[in-house]
Amino acid sequence: MDPGNWATDIAAGVQFGYDLLFVVLLASLAAMLLQTLSMRLGLVAGKDLASACRDHYGPGVNRFLWLGAELAIVACDLAEVLGGALALHLLLGVSTAVGIAITALDTVLVLGLQGAGFRRVEAIVLALVLTIGVCFAVELVMVQPNWFGVSMGFVPSLEKLKHGDALYLAIGIVGATVMPHNLYLHSSIVQTRLVAPTPEARHDAVRYGTFDVILSLSLALLINAAILVLAASAFHGTEHANVAEIEDAYRLLDPMVGSSFAAVLFGIALLASGQSSTFTGTIAGQVVMEGFLNLKIPCWQRRLLTRSLALLPAFAGIWYFGDGGVGKLLVLSQVVLSFQLPFAIWPLLRFTDDIRLMGEYANSRWVSVCAWALFSVIASANAWLVASTFT
Repeated sequence: MDPGNWATDIAAGVQFGYDLLFVVLLASLAAMLLQTLSMRLGLVAGKDLASACRDHYGPGVNRFLWLGAELAIVACDLAEVLGGALALHLLLGVSTAVGIAITALDTVLVLGLQGAGFRRVEAIVLALVLTIGVCFAVELVMVQPNWFGVSMGFVPSLEKLKHGDALYLAIGIVGATVMPHNLYLHSSIVQTRLVAPTPEARHDAVRYGTFDVILSLSLALLINAAILVLAASAFHGTEHANVAEIEDAYRLLDPMVGSSFAAVLFGIALLASGQSSTFTGTIAGQVVMEGFLNLKIPCWQRRLLTRSLALLPAFAGIWYFGDGGVGKLLVLSQVVLSFQLPFAIWPLLRFTDDIRLMGEYANSRWVSVCAWALFSVIASANAWLVASTFT
């Protein structure tokens, strides 16, 4: 639940009502499939995706894939910078540019929390995000959406992607849901689940890992769909439709908690969601760098490197678009993630299809067909967007 998710869902709901709900659904199903394959690679082959690439590809291909993964991590961190800046604007009243500058200090926060225990940090973040989630859920009941329209929004239709920026937002939703660097990260961290090197332990780890992926991403699907539905019900077709995006989204909570408290509550949750993604992005950066380059650096150096690379486009974007351009930049960062997805999916499918590497856990025929079809759809959608942009 990082700011990129919020921005794409809100923009889609504001501009197109319930029409892009099917994209949220299909993107979540795609994430379930790919994260499950990533989990299997880590548990069965005992390698994360980046290490497997280093073992199987030449130096040139590895450097190319590494740069793509790093670009995805920076794009994700750009979303955290912008979301954090917006949160600080809501909480402290500072300008977006000042908020961006303050986010540069989050390296100190990462250092301070290293000894606090990740589970404790995770619990704090979860409590904050659940707070905003409960408010959104109650608000969803209060606004009384058109549930028939909601149900029709889940019906896939290419026609819905031909209107205005629908394809652009759809690709942004895919990037926000199926983040490419998470495929590298997940294949690494799941290896801690394997408590014994036995077939039984591996089987149990794969089974529990699959359950974990499906449950987590099902909850994410519900929350993302709820945010889109709420934005569509509150703003689509109203006088706010041309101006409402993530900067104004806290107003969705006005009827329940009042305007001033809504801004504070939304700001806290937005800041928390951004920081939680910051931690995972830092770990993903370490996994990618170690896997592709066999290079280890301290956590704070990795954090500083990623944040430094994200600050420049953040400042440039605010200078070009102004303070009201946070939503546009957030959506753009998620589109960049989608453009990197095929370069992570291709090796993941090649490795998990390989019976010599995966044994009995190699992809079945129908899983392989579905996964390669997904790869084709994402790559084609990206190509379609590029073609439509320059024609």
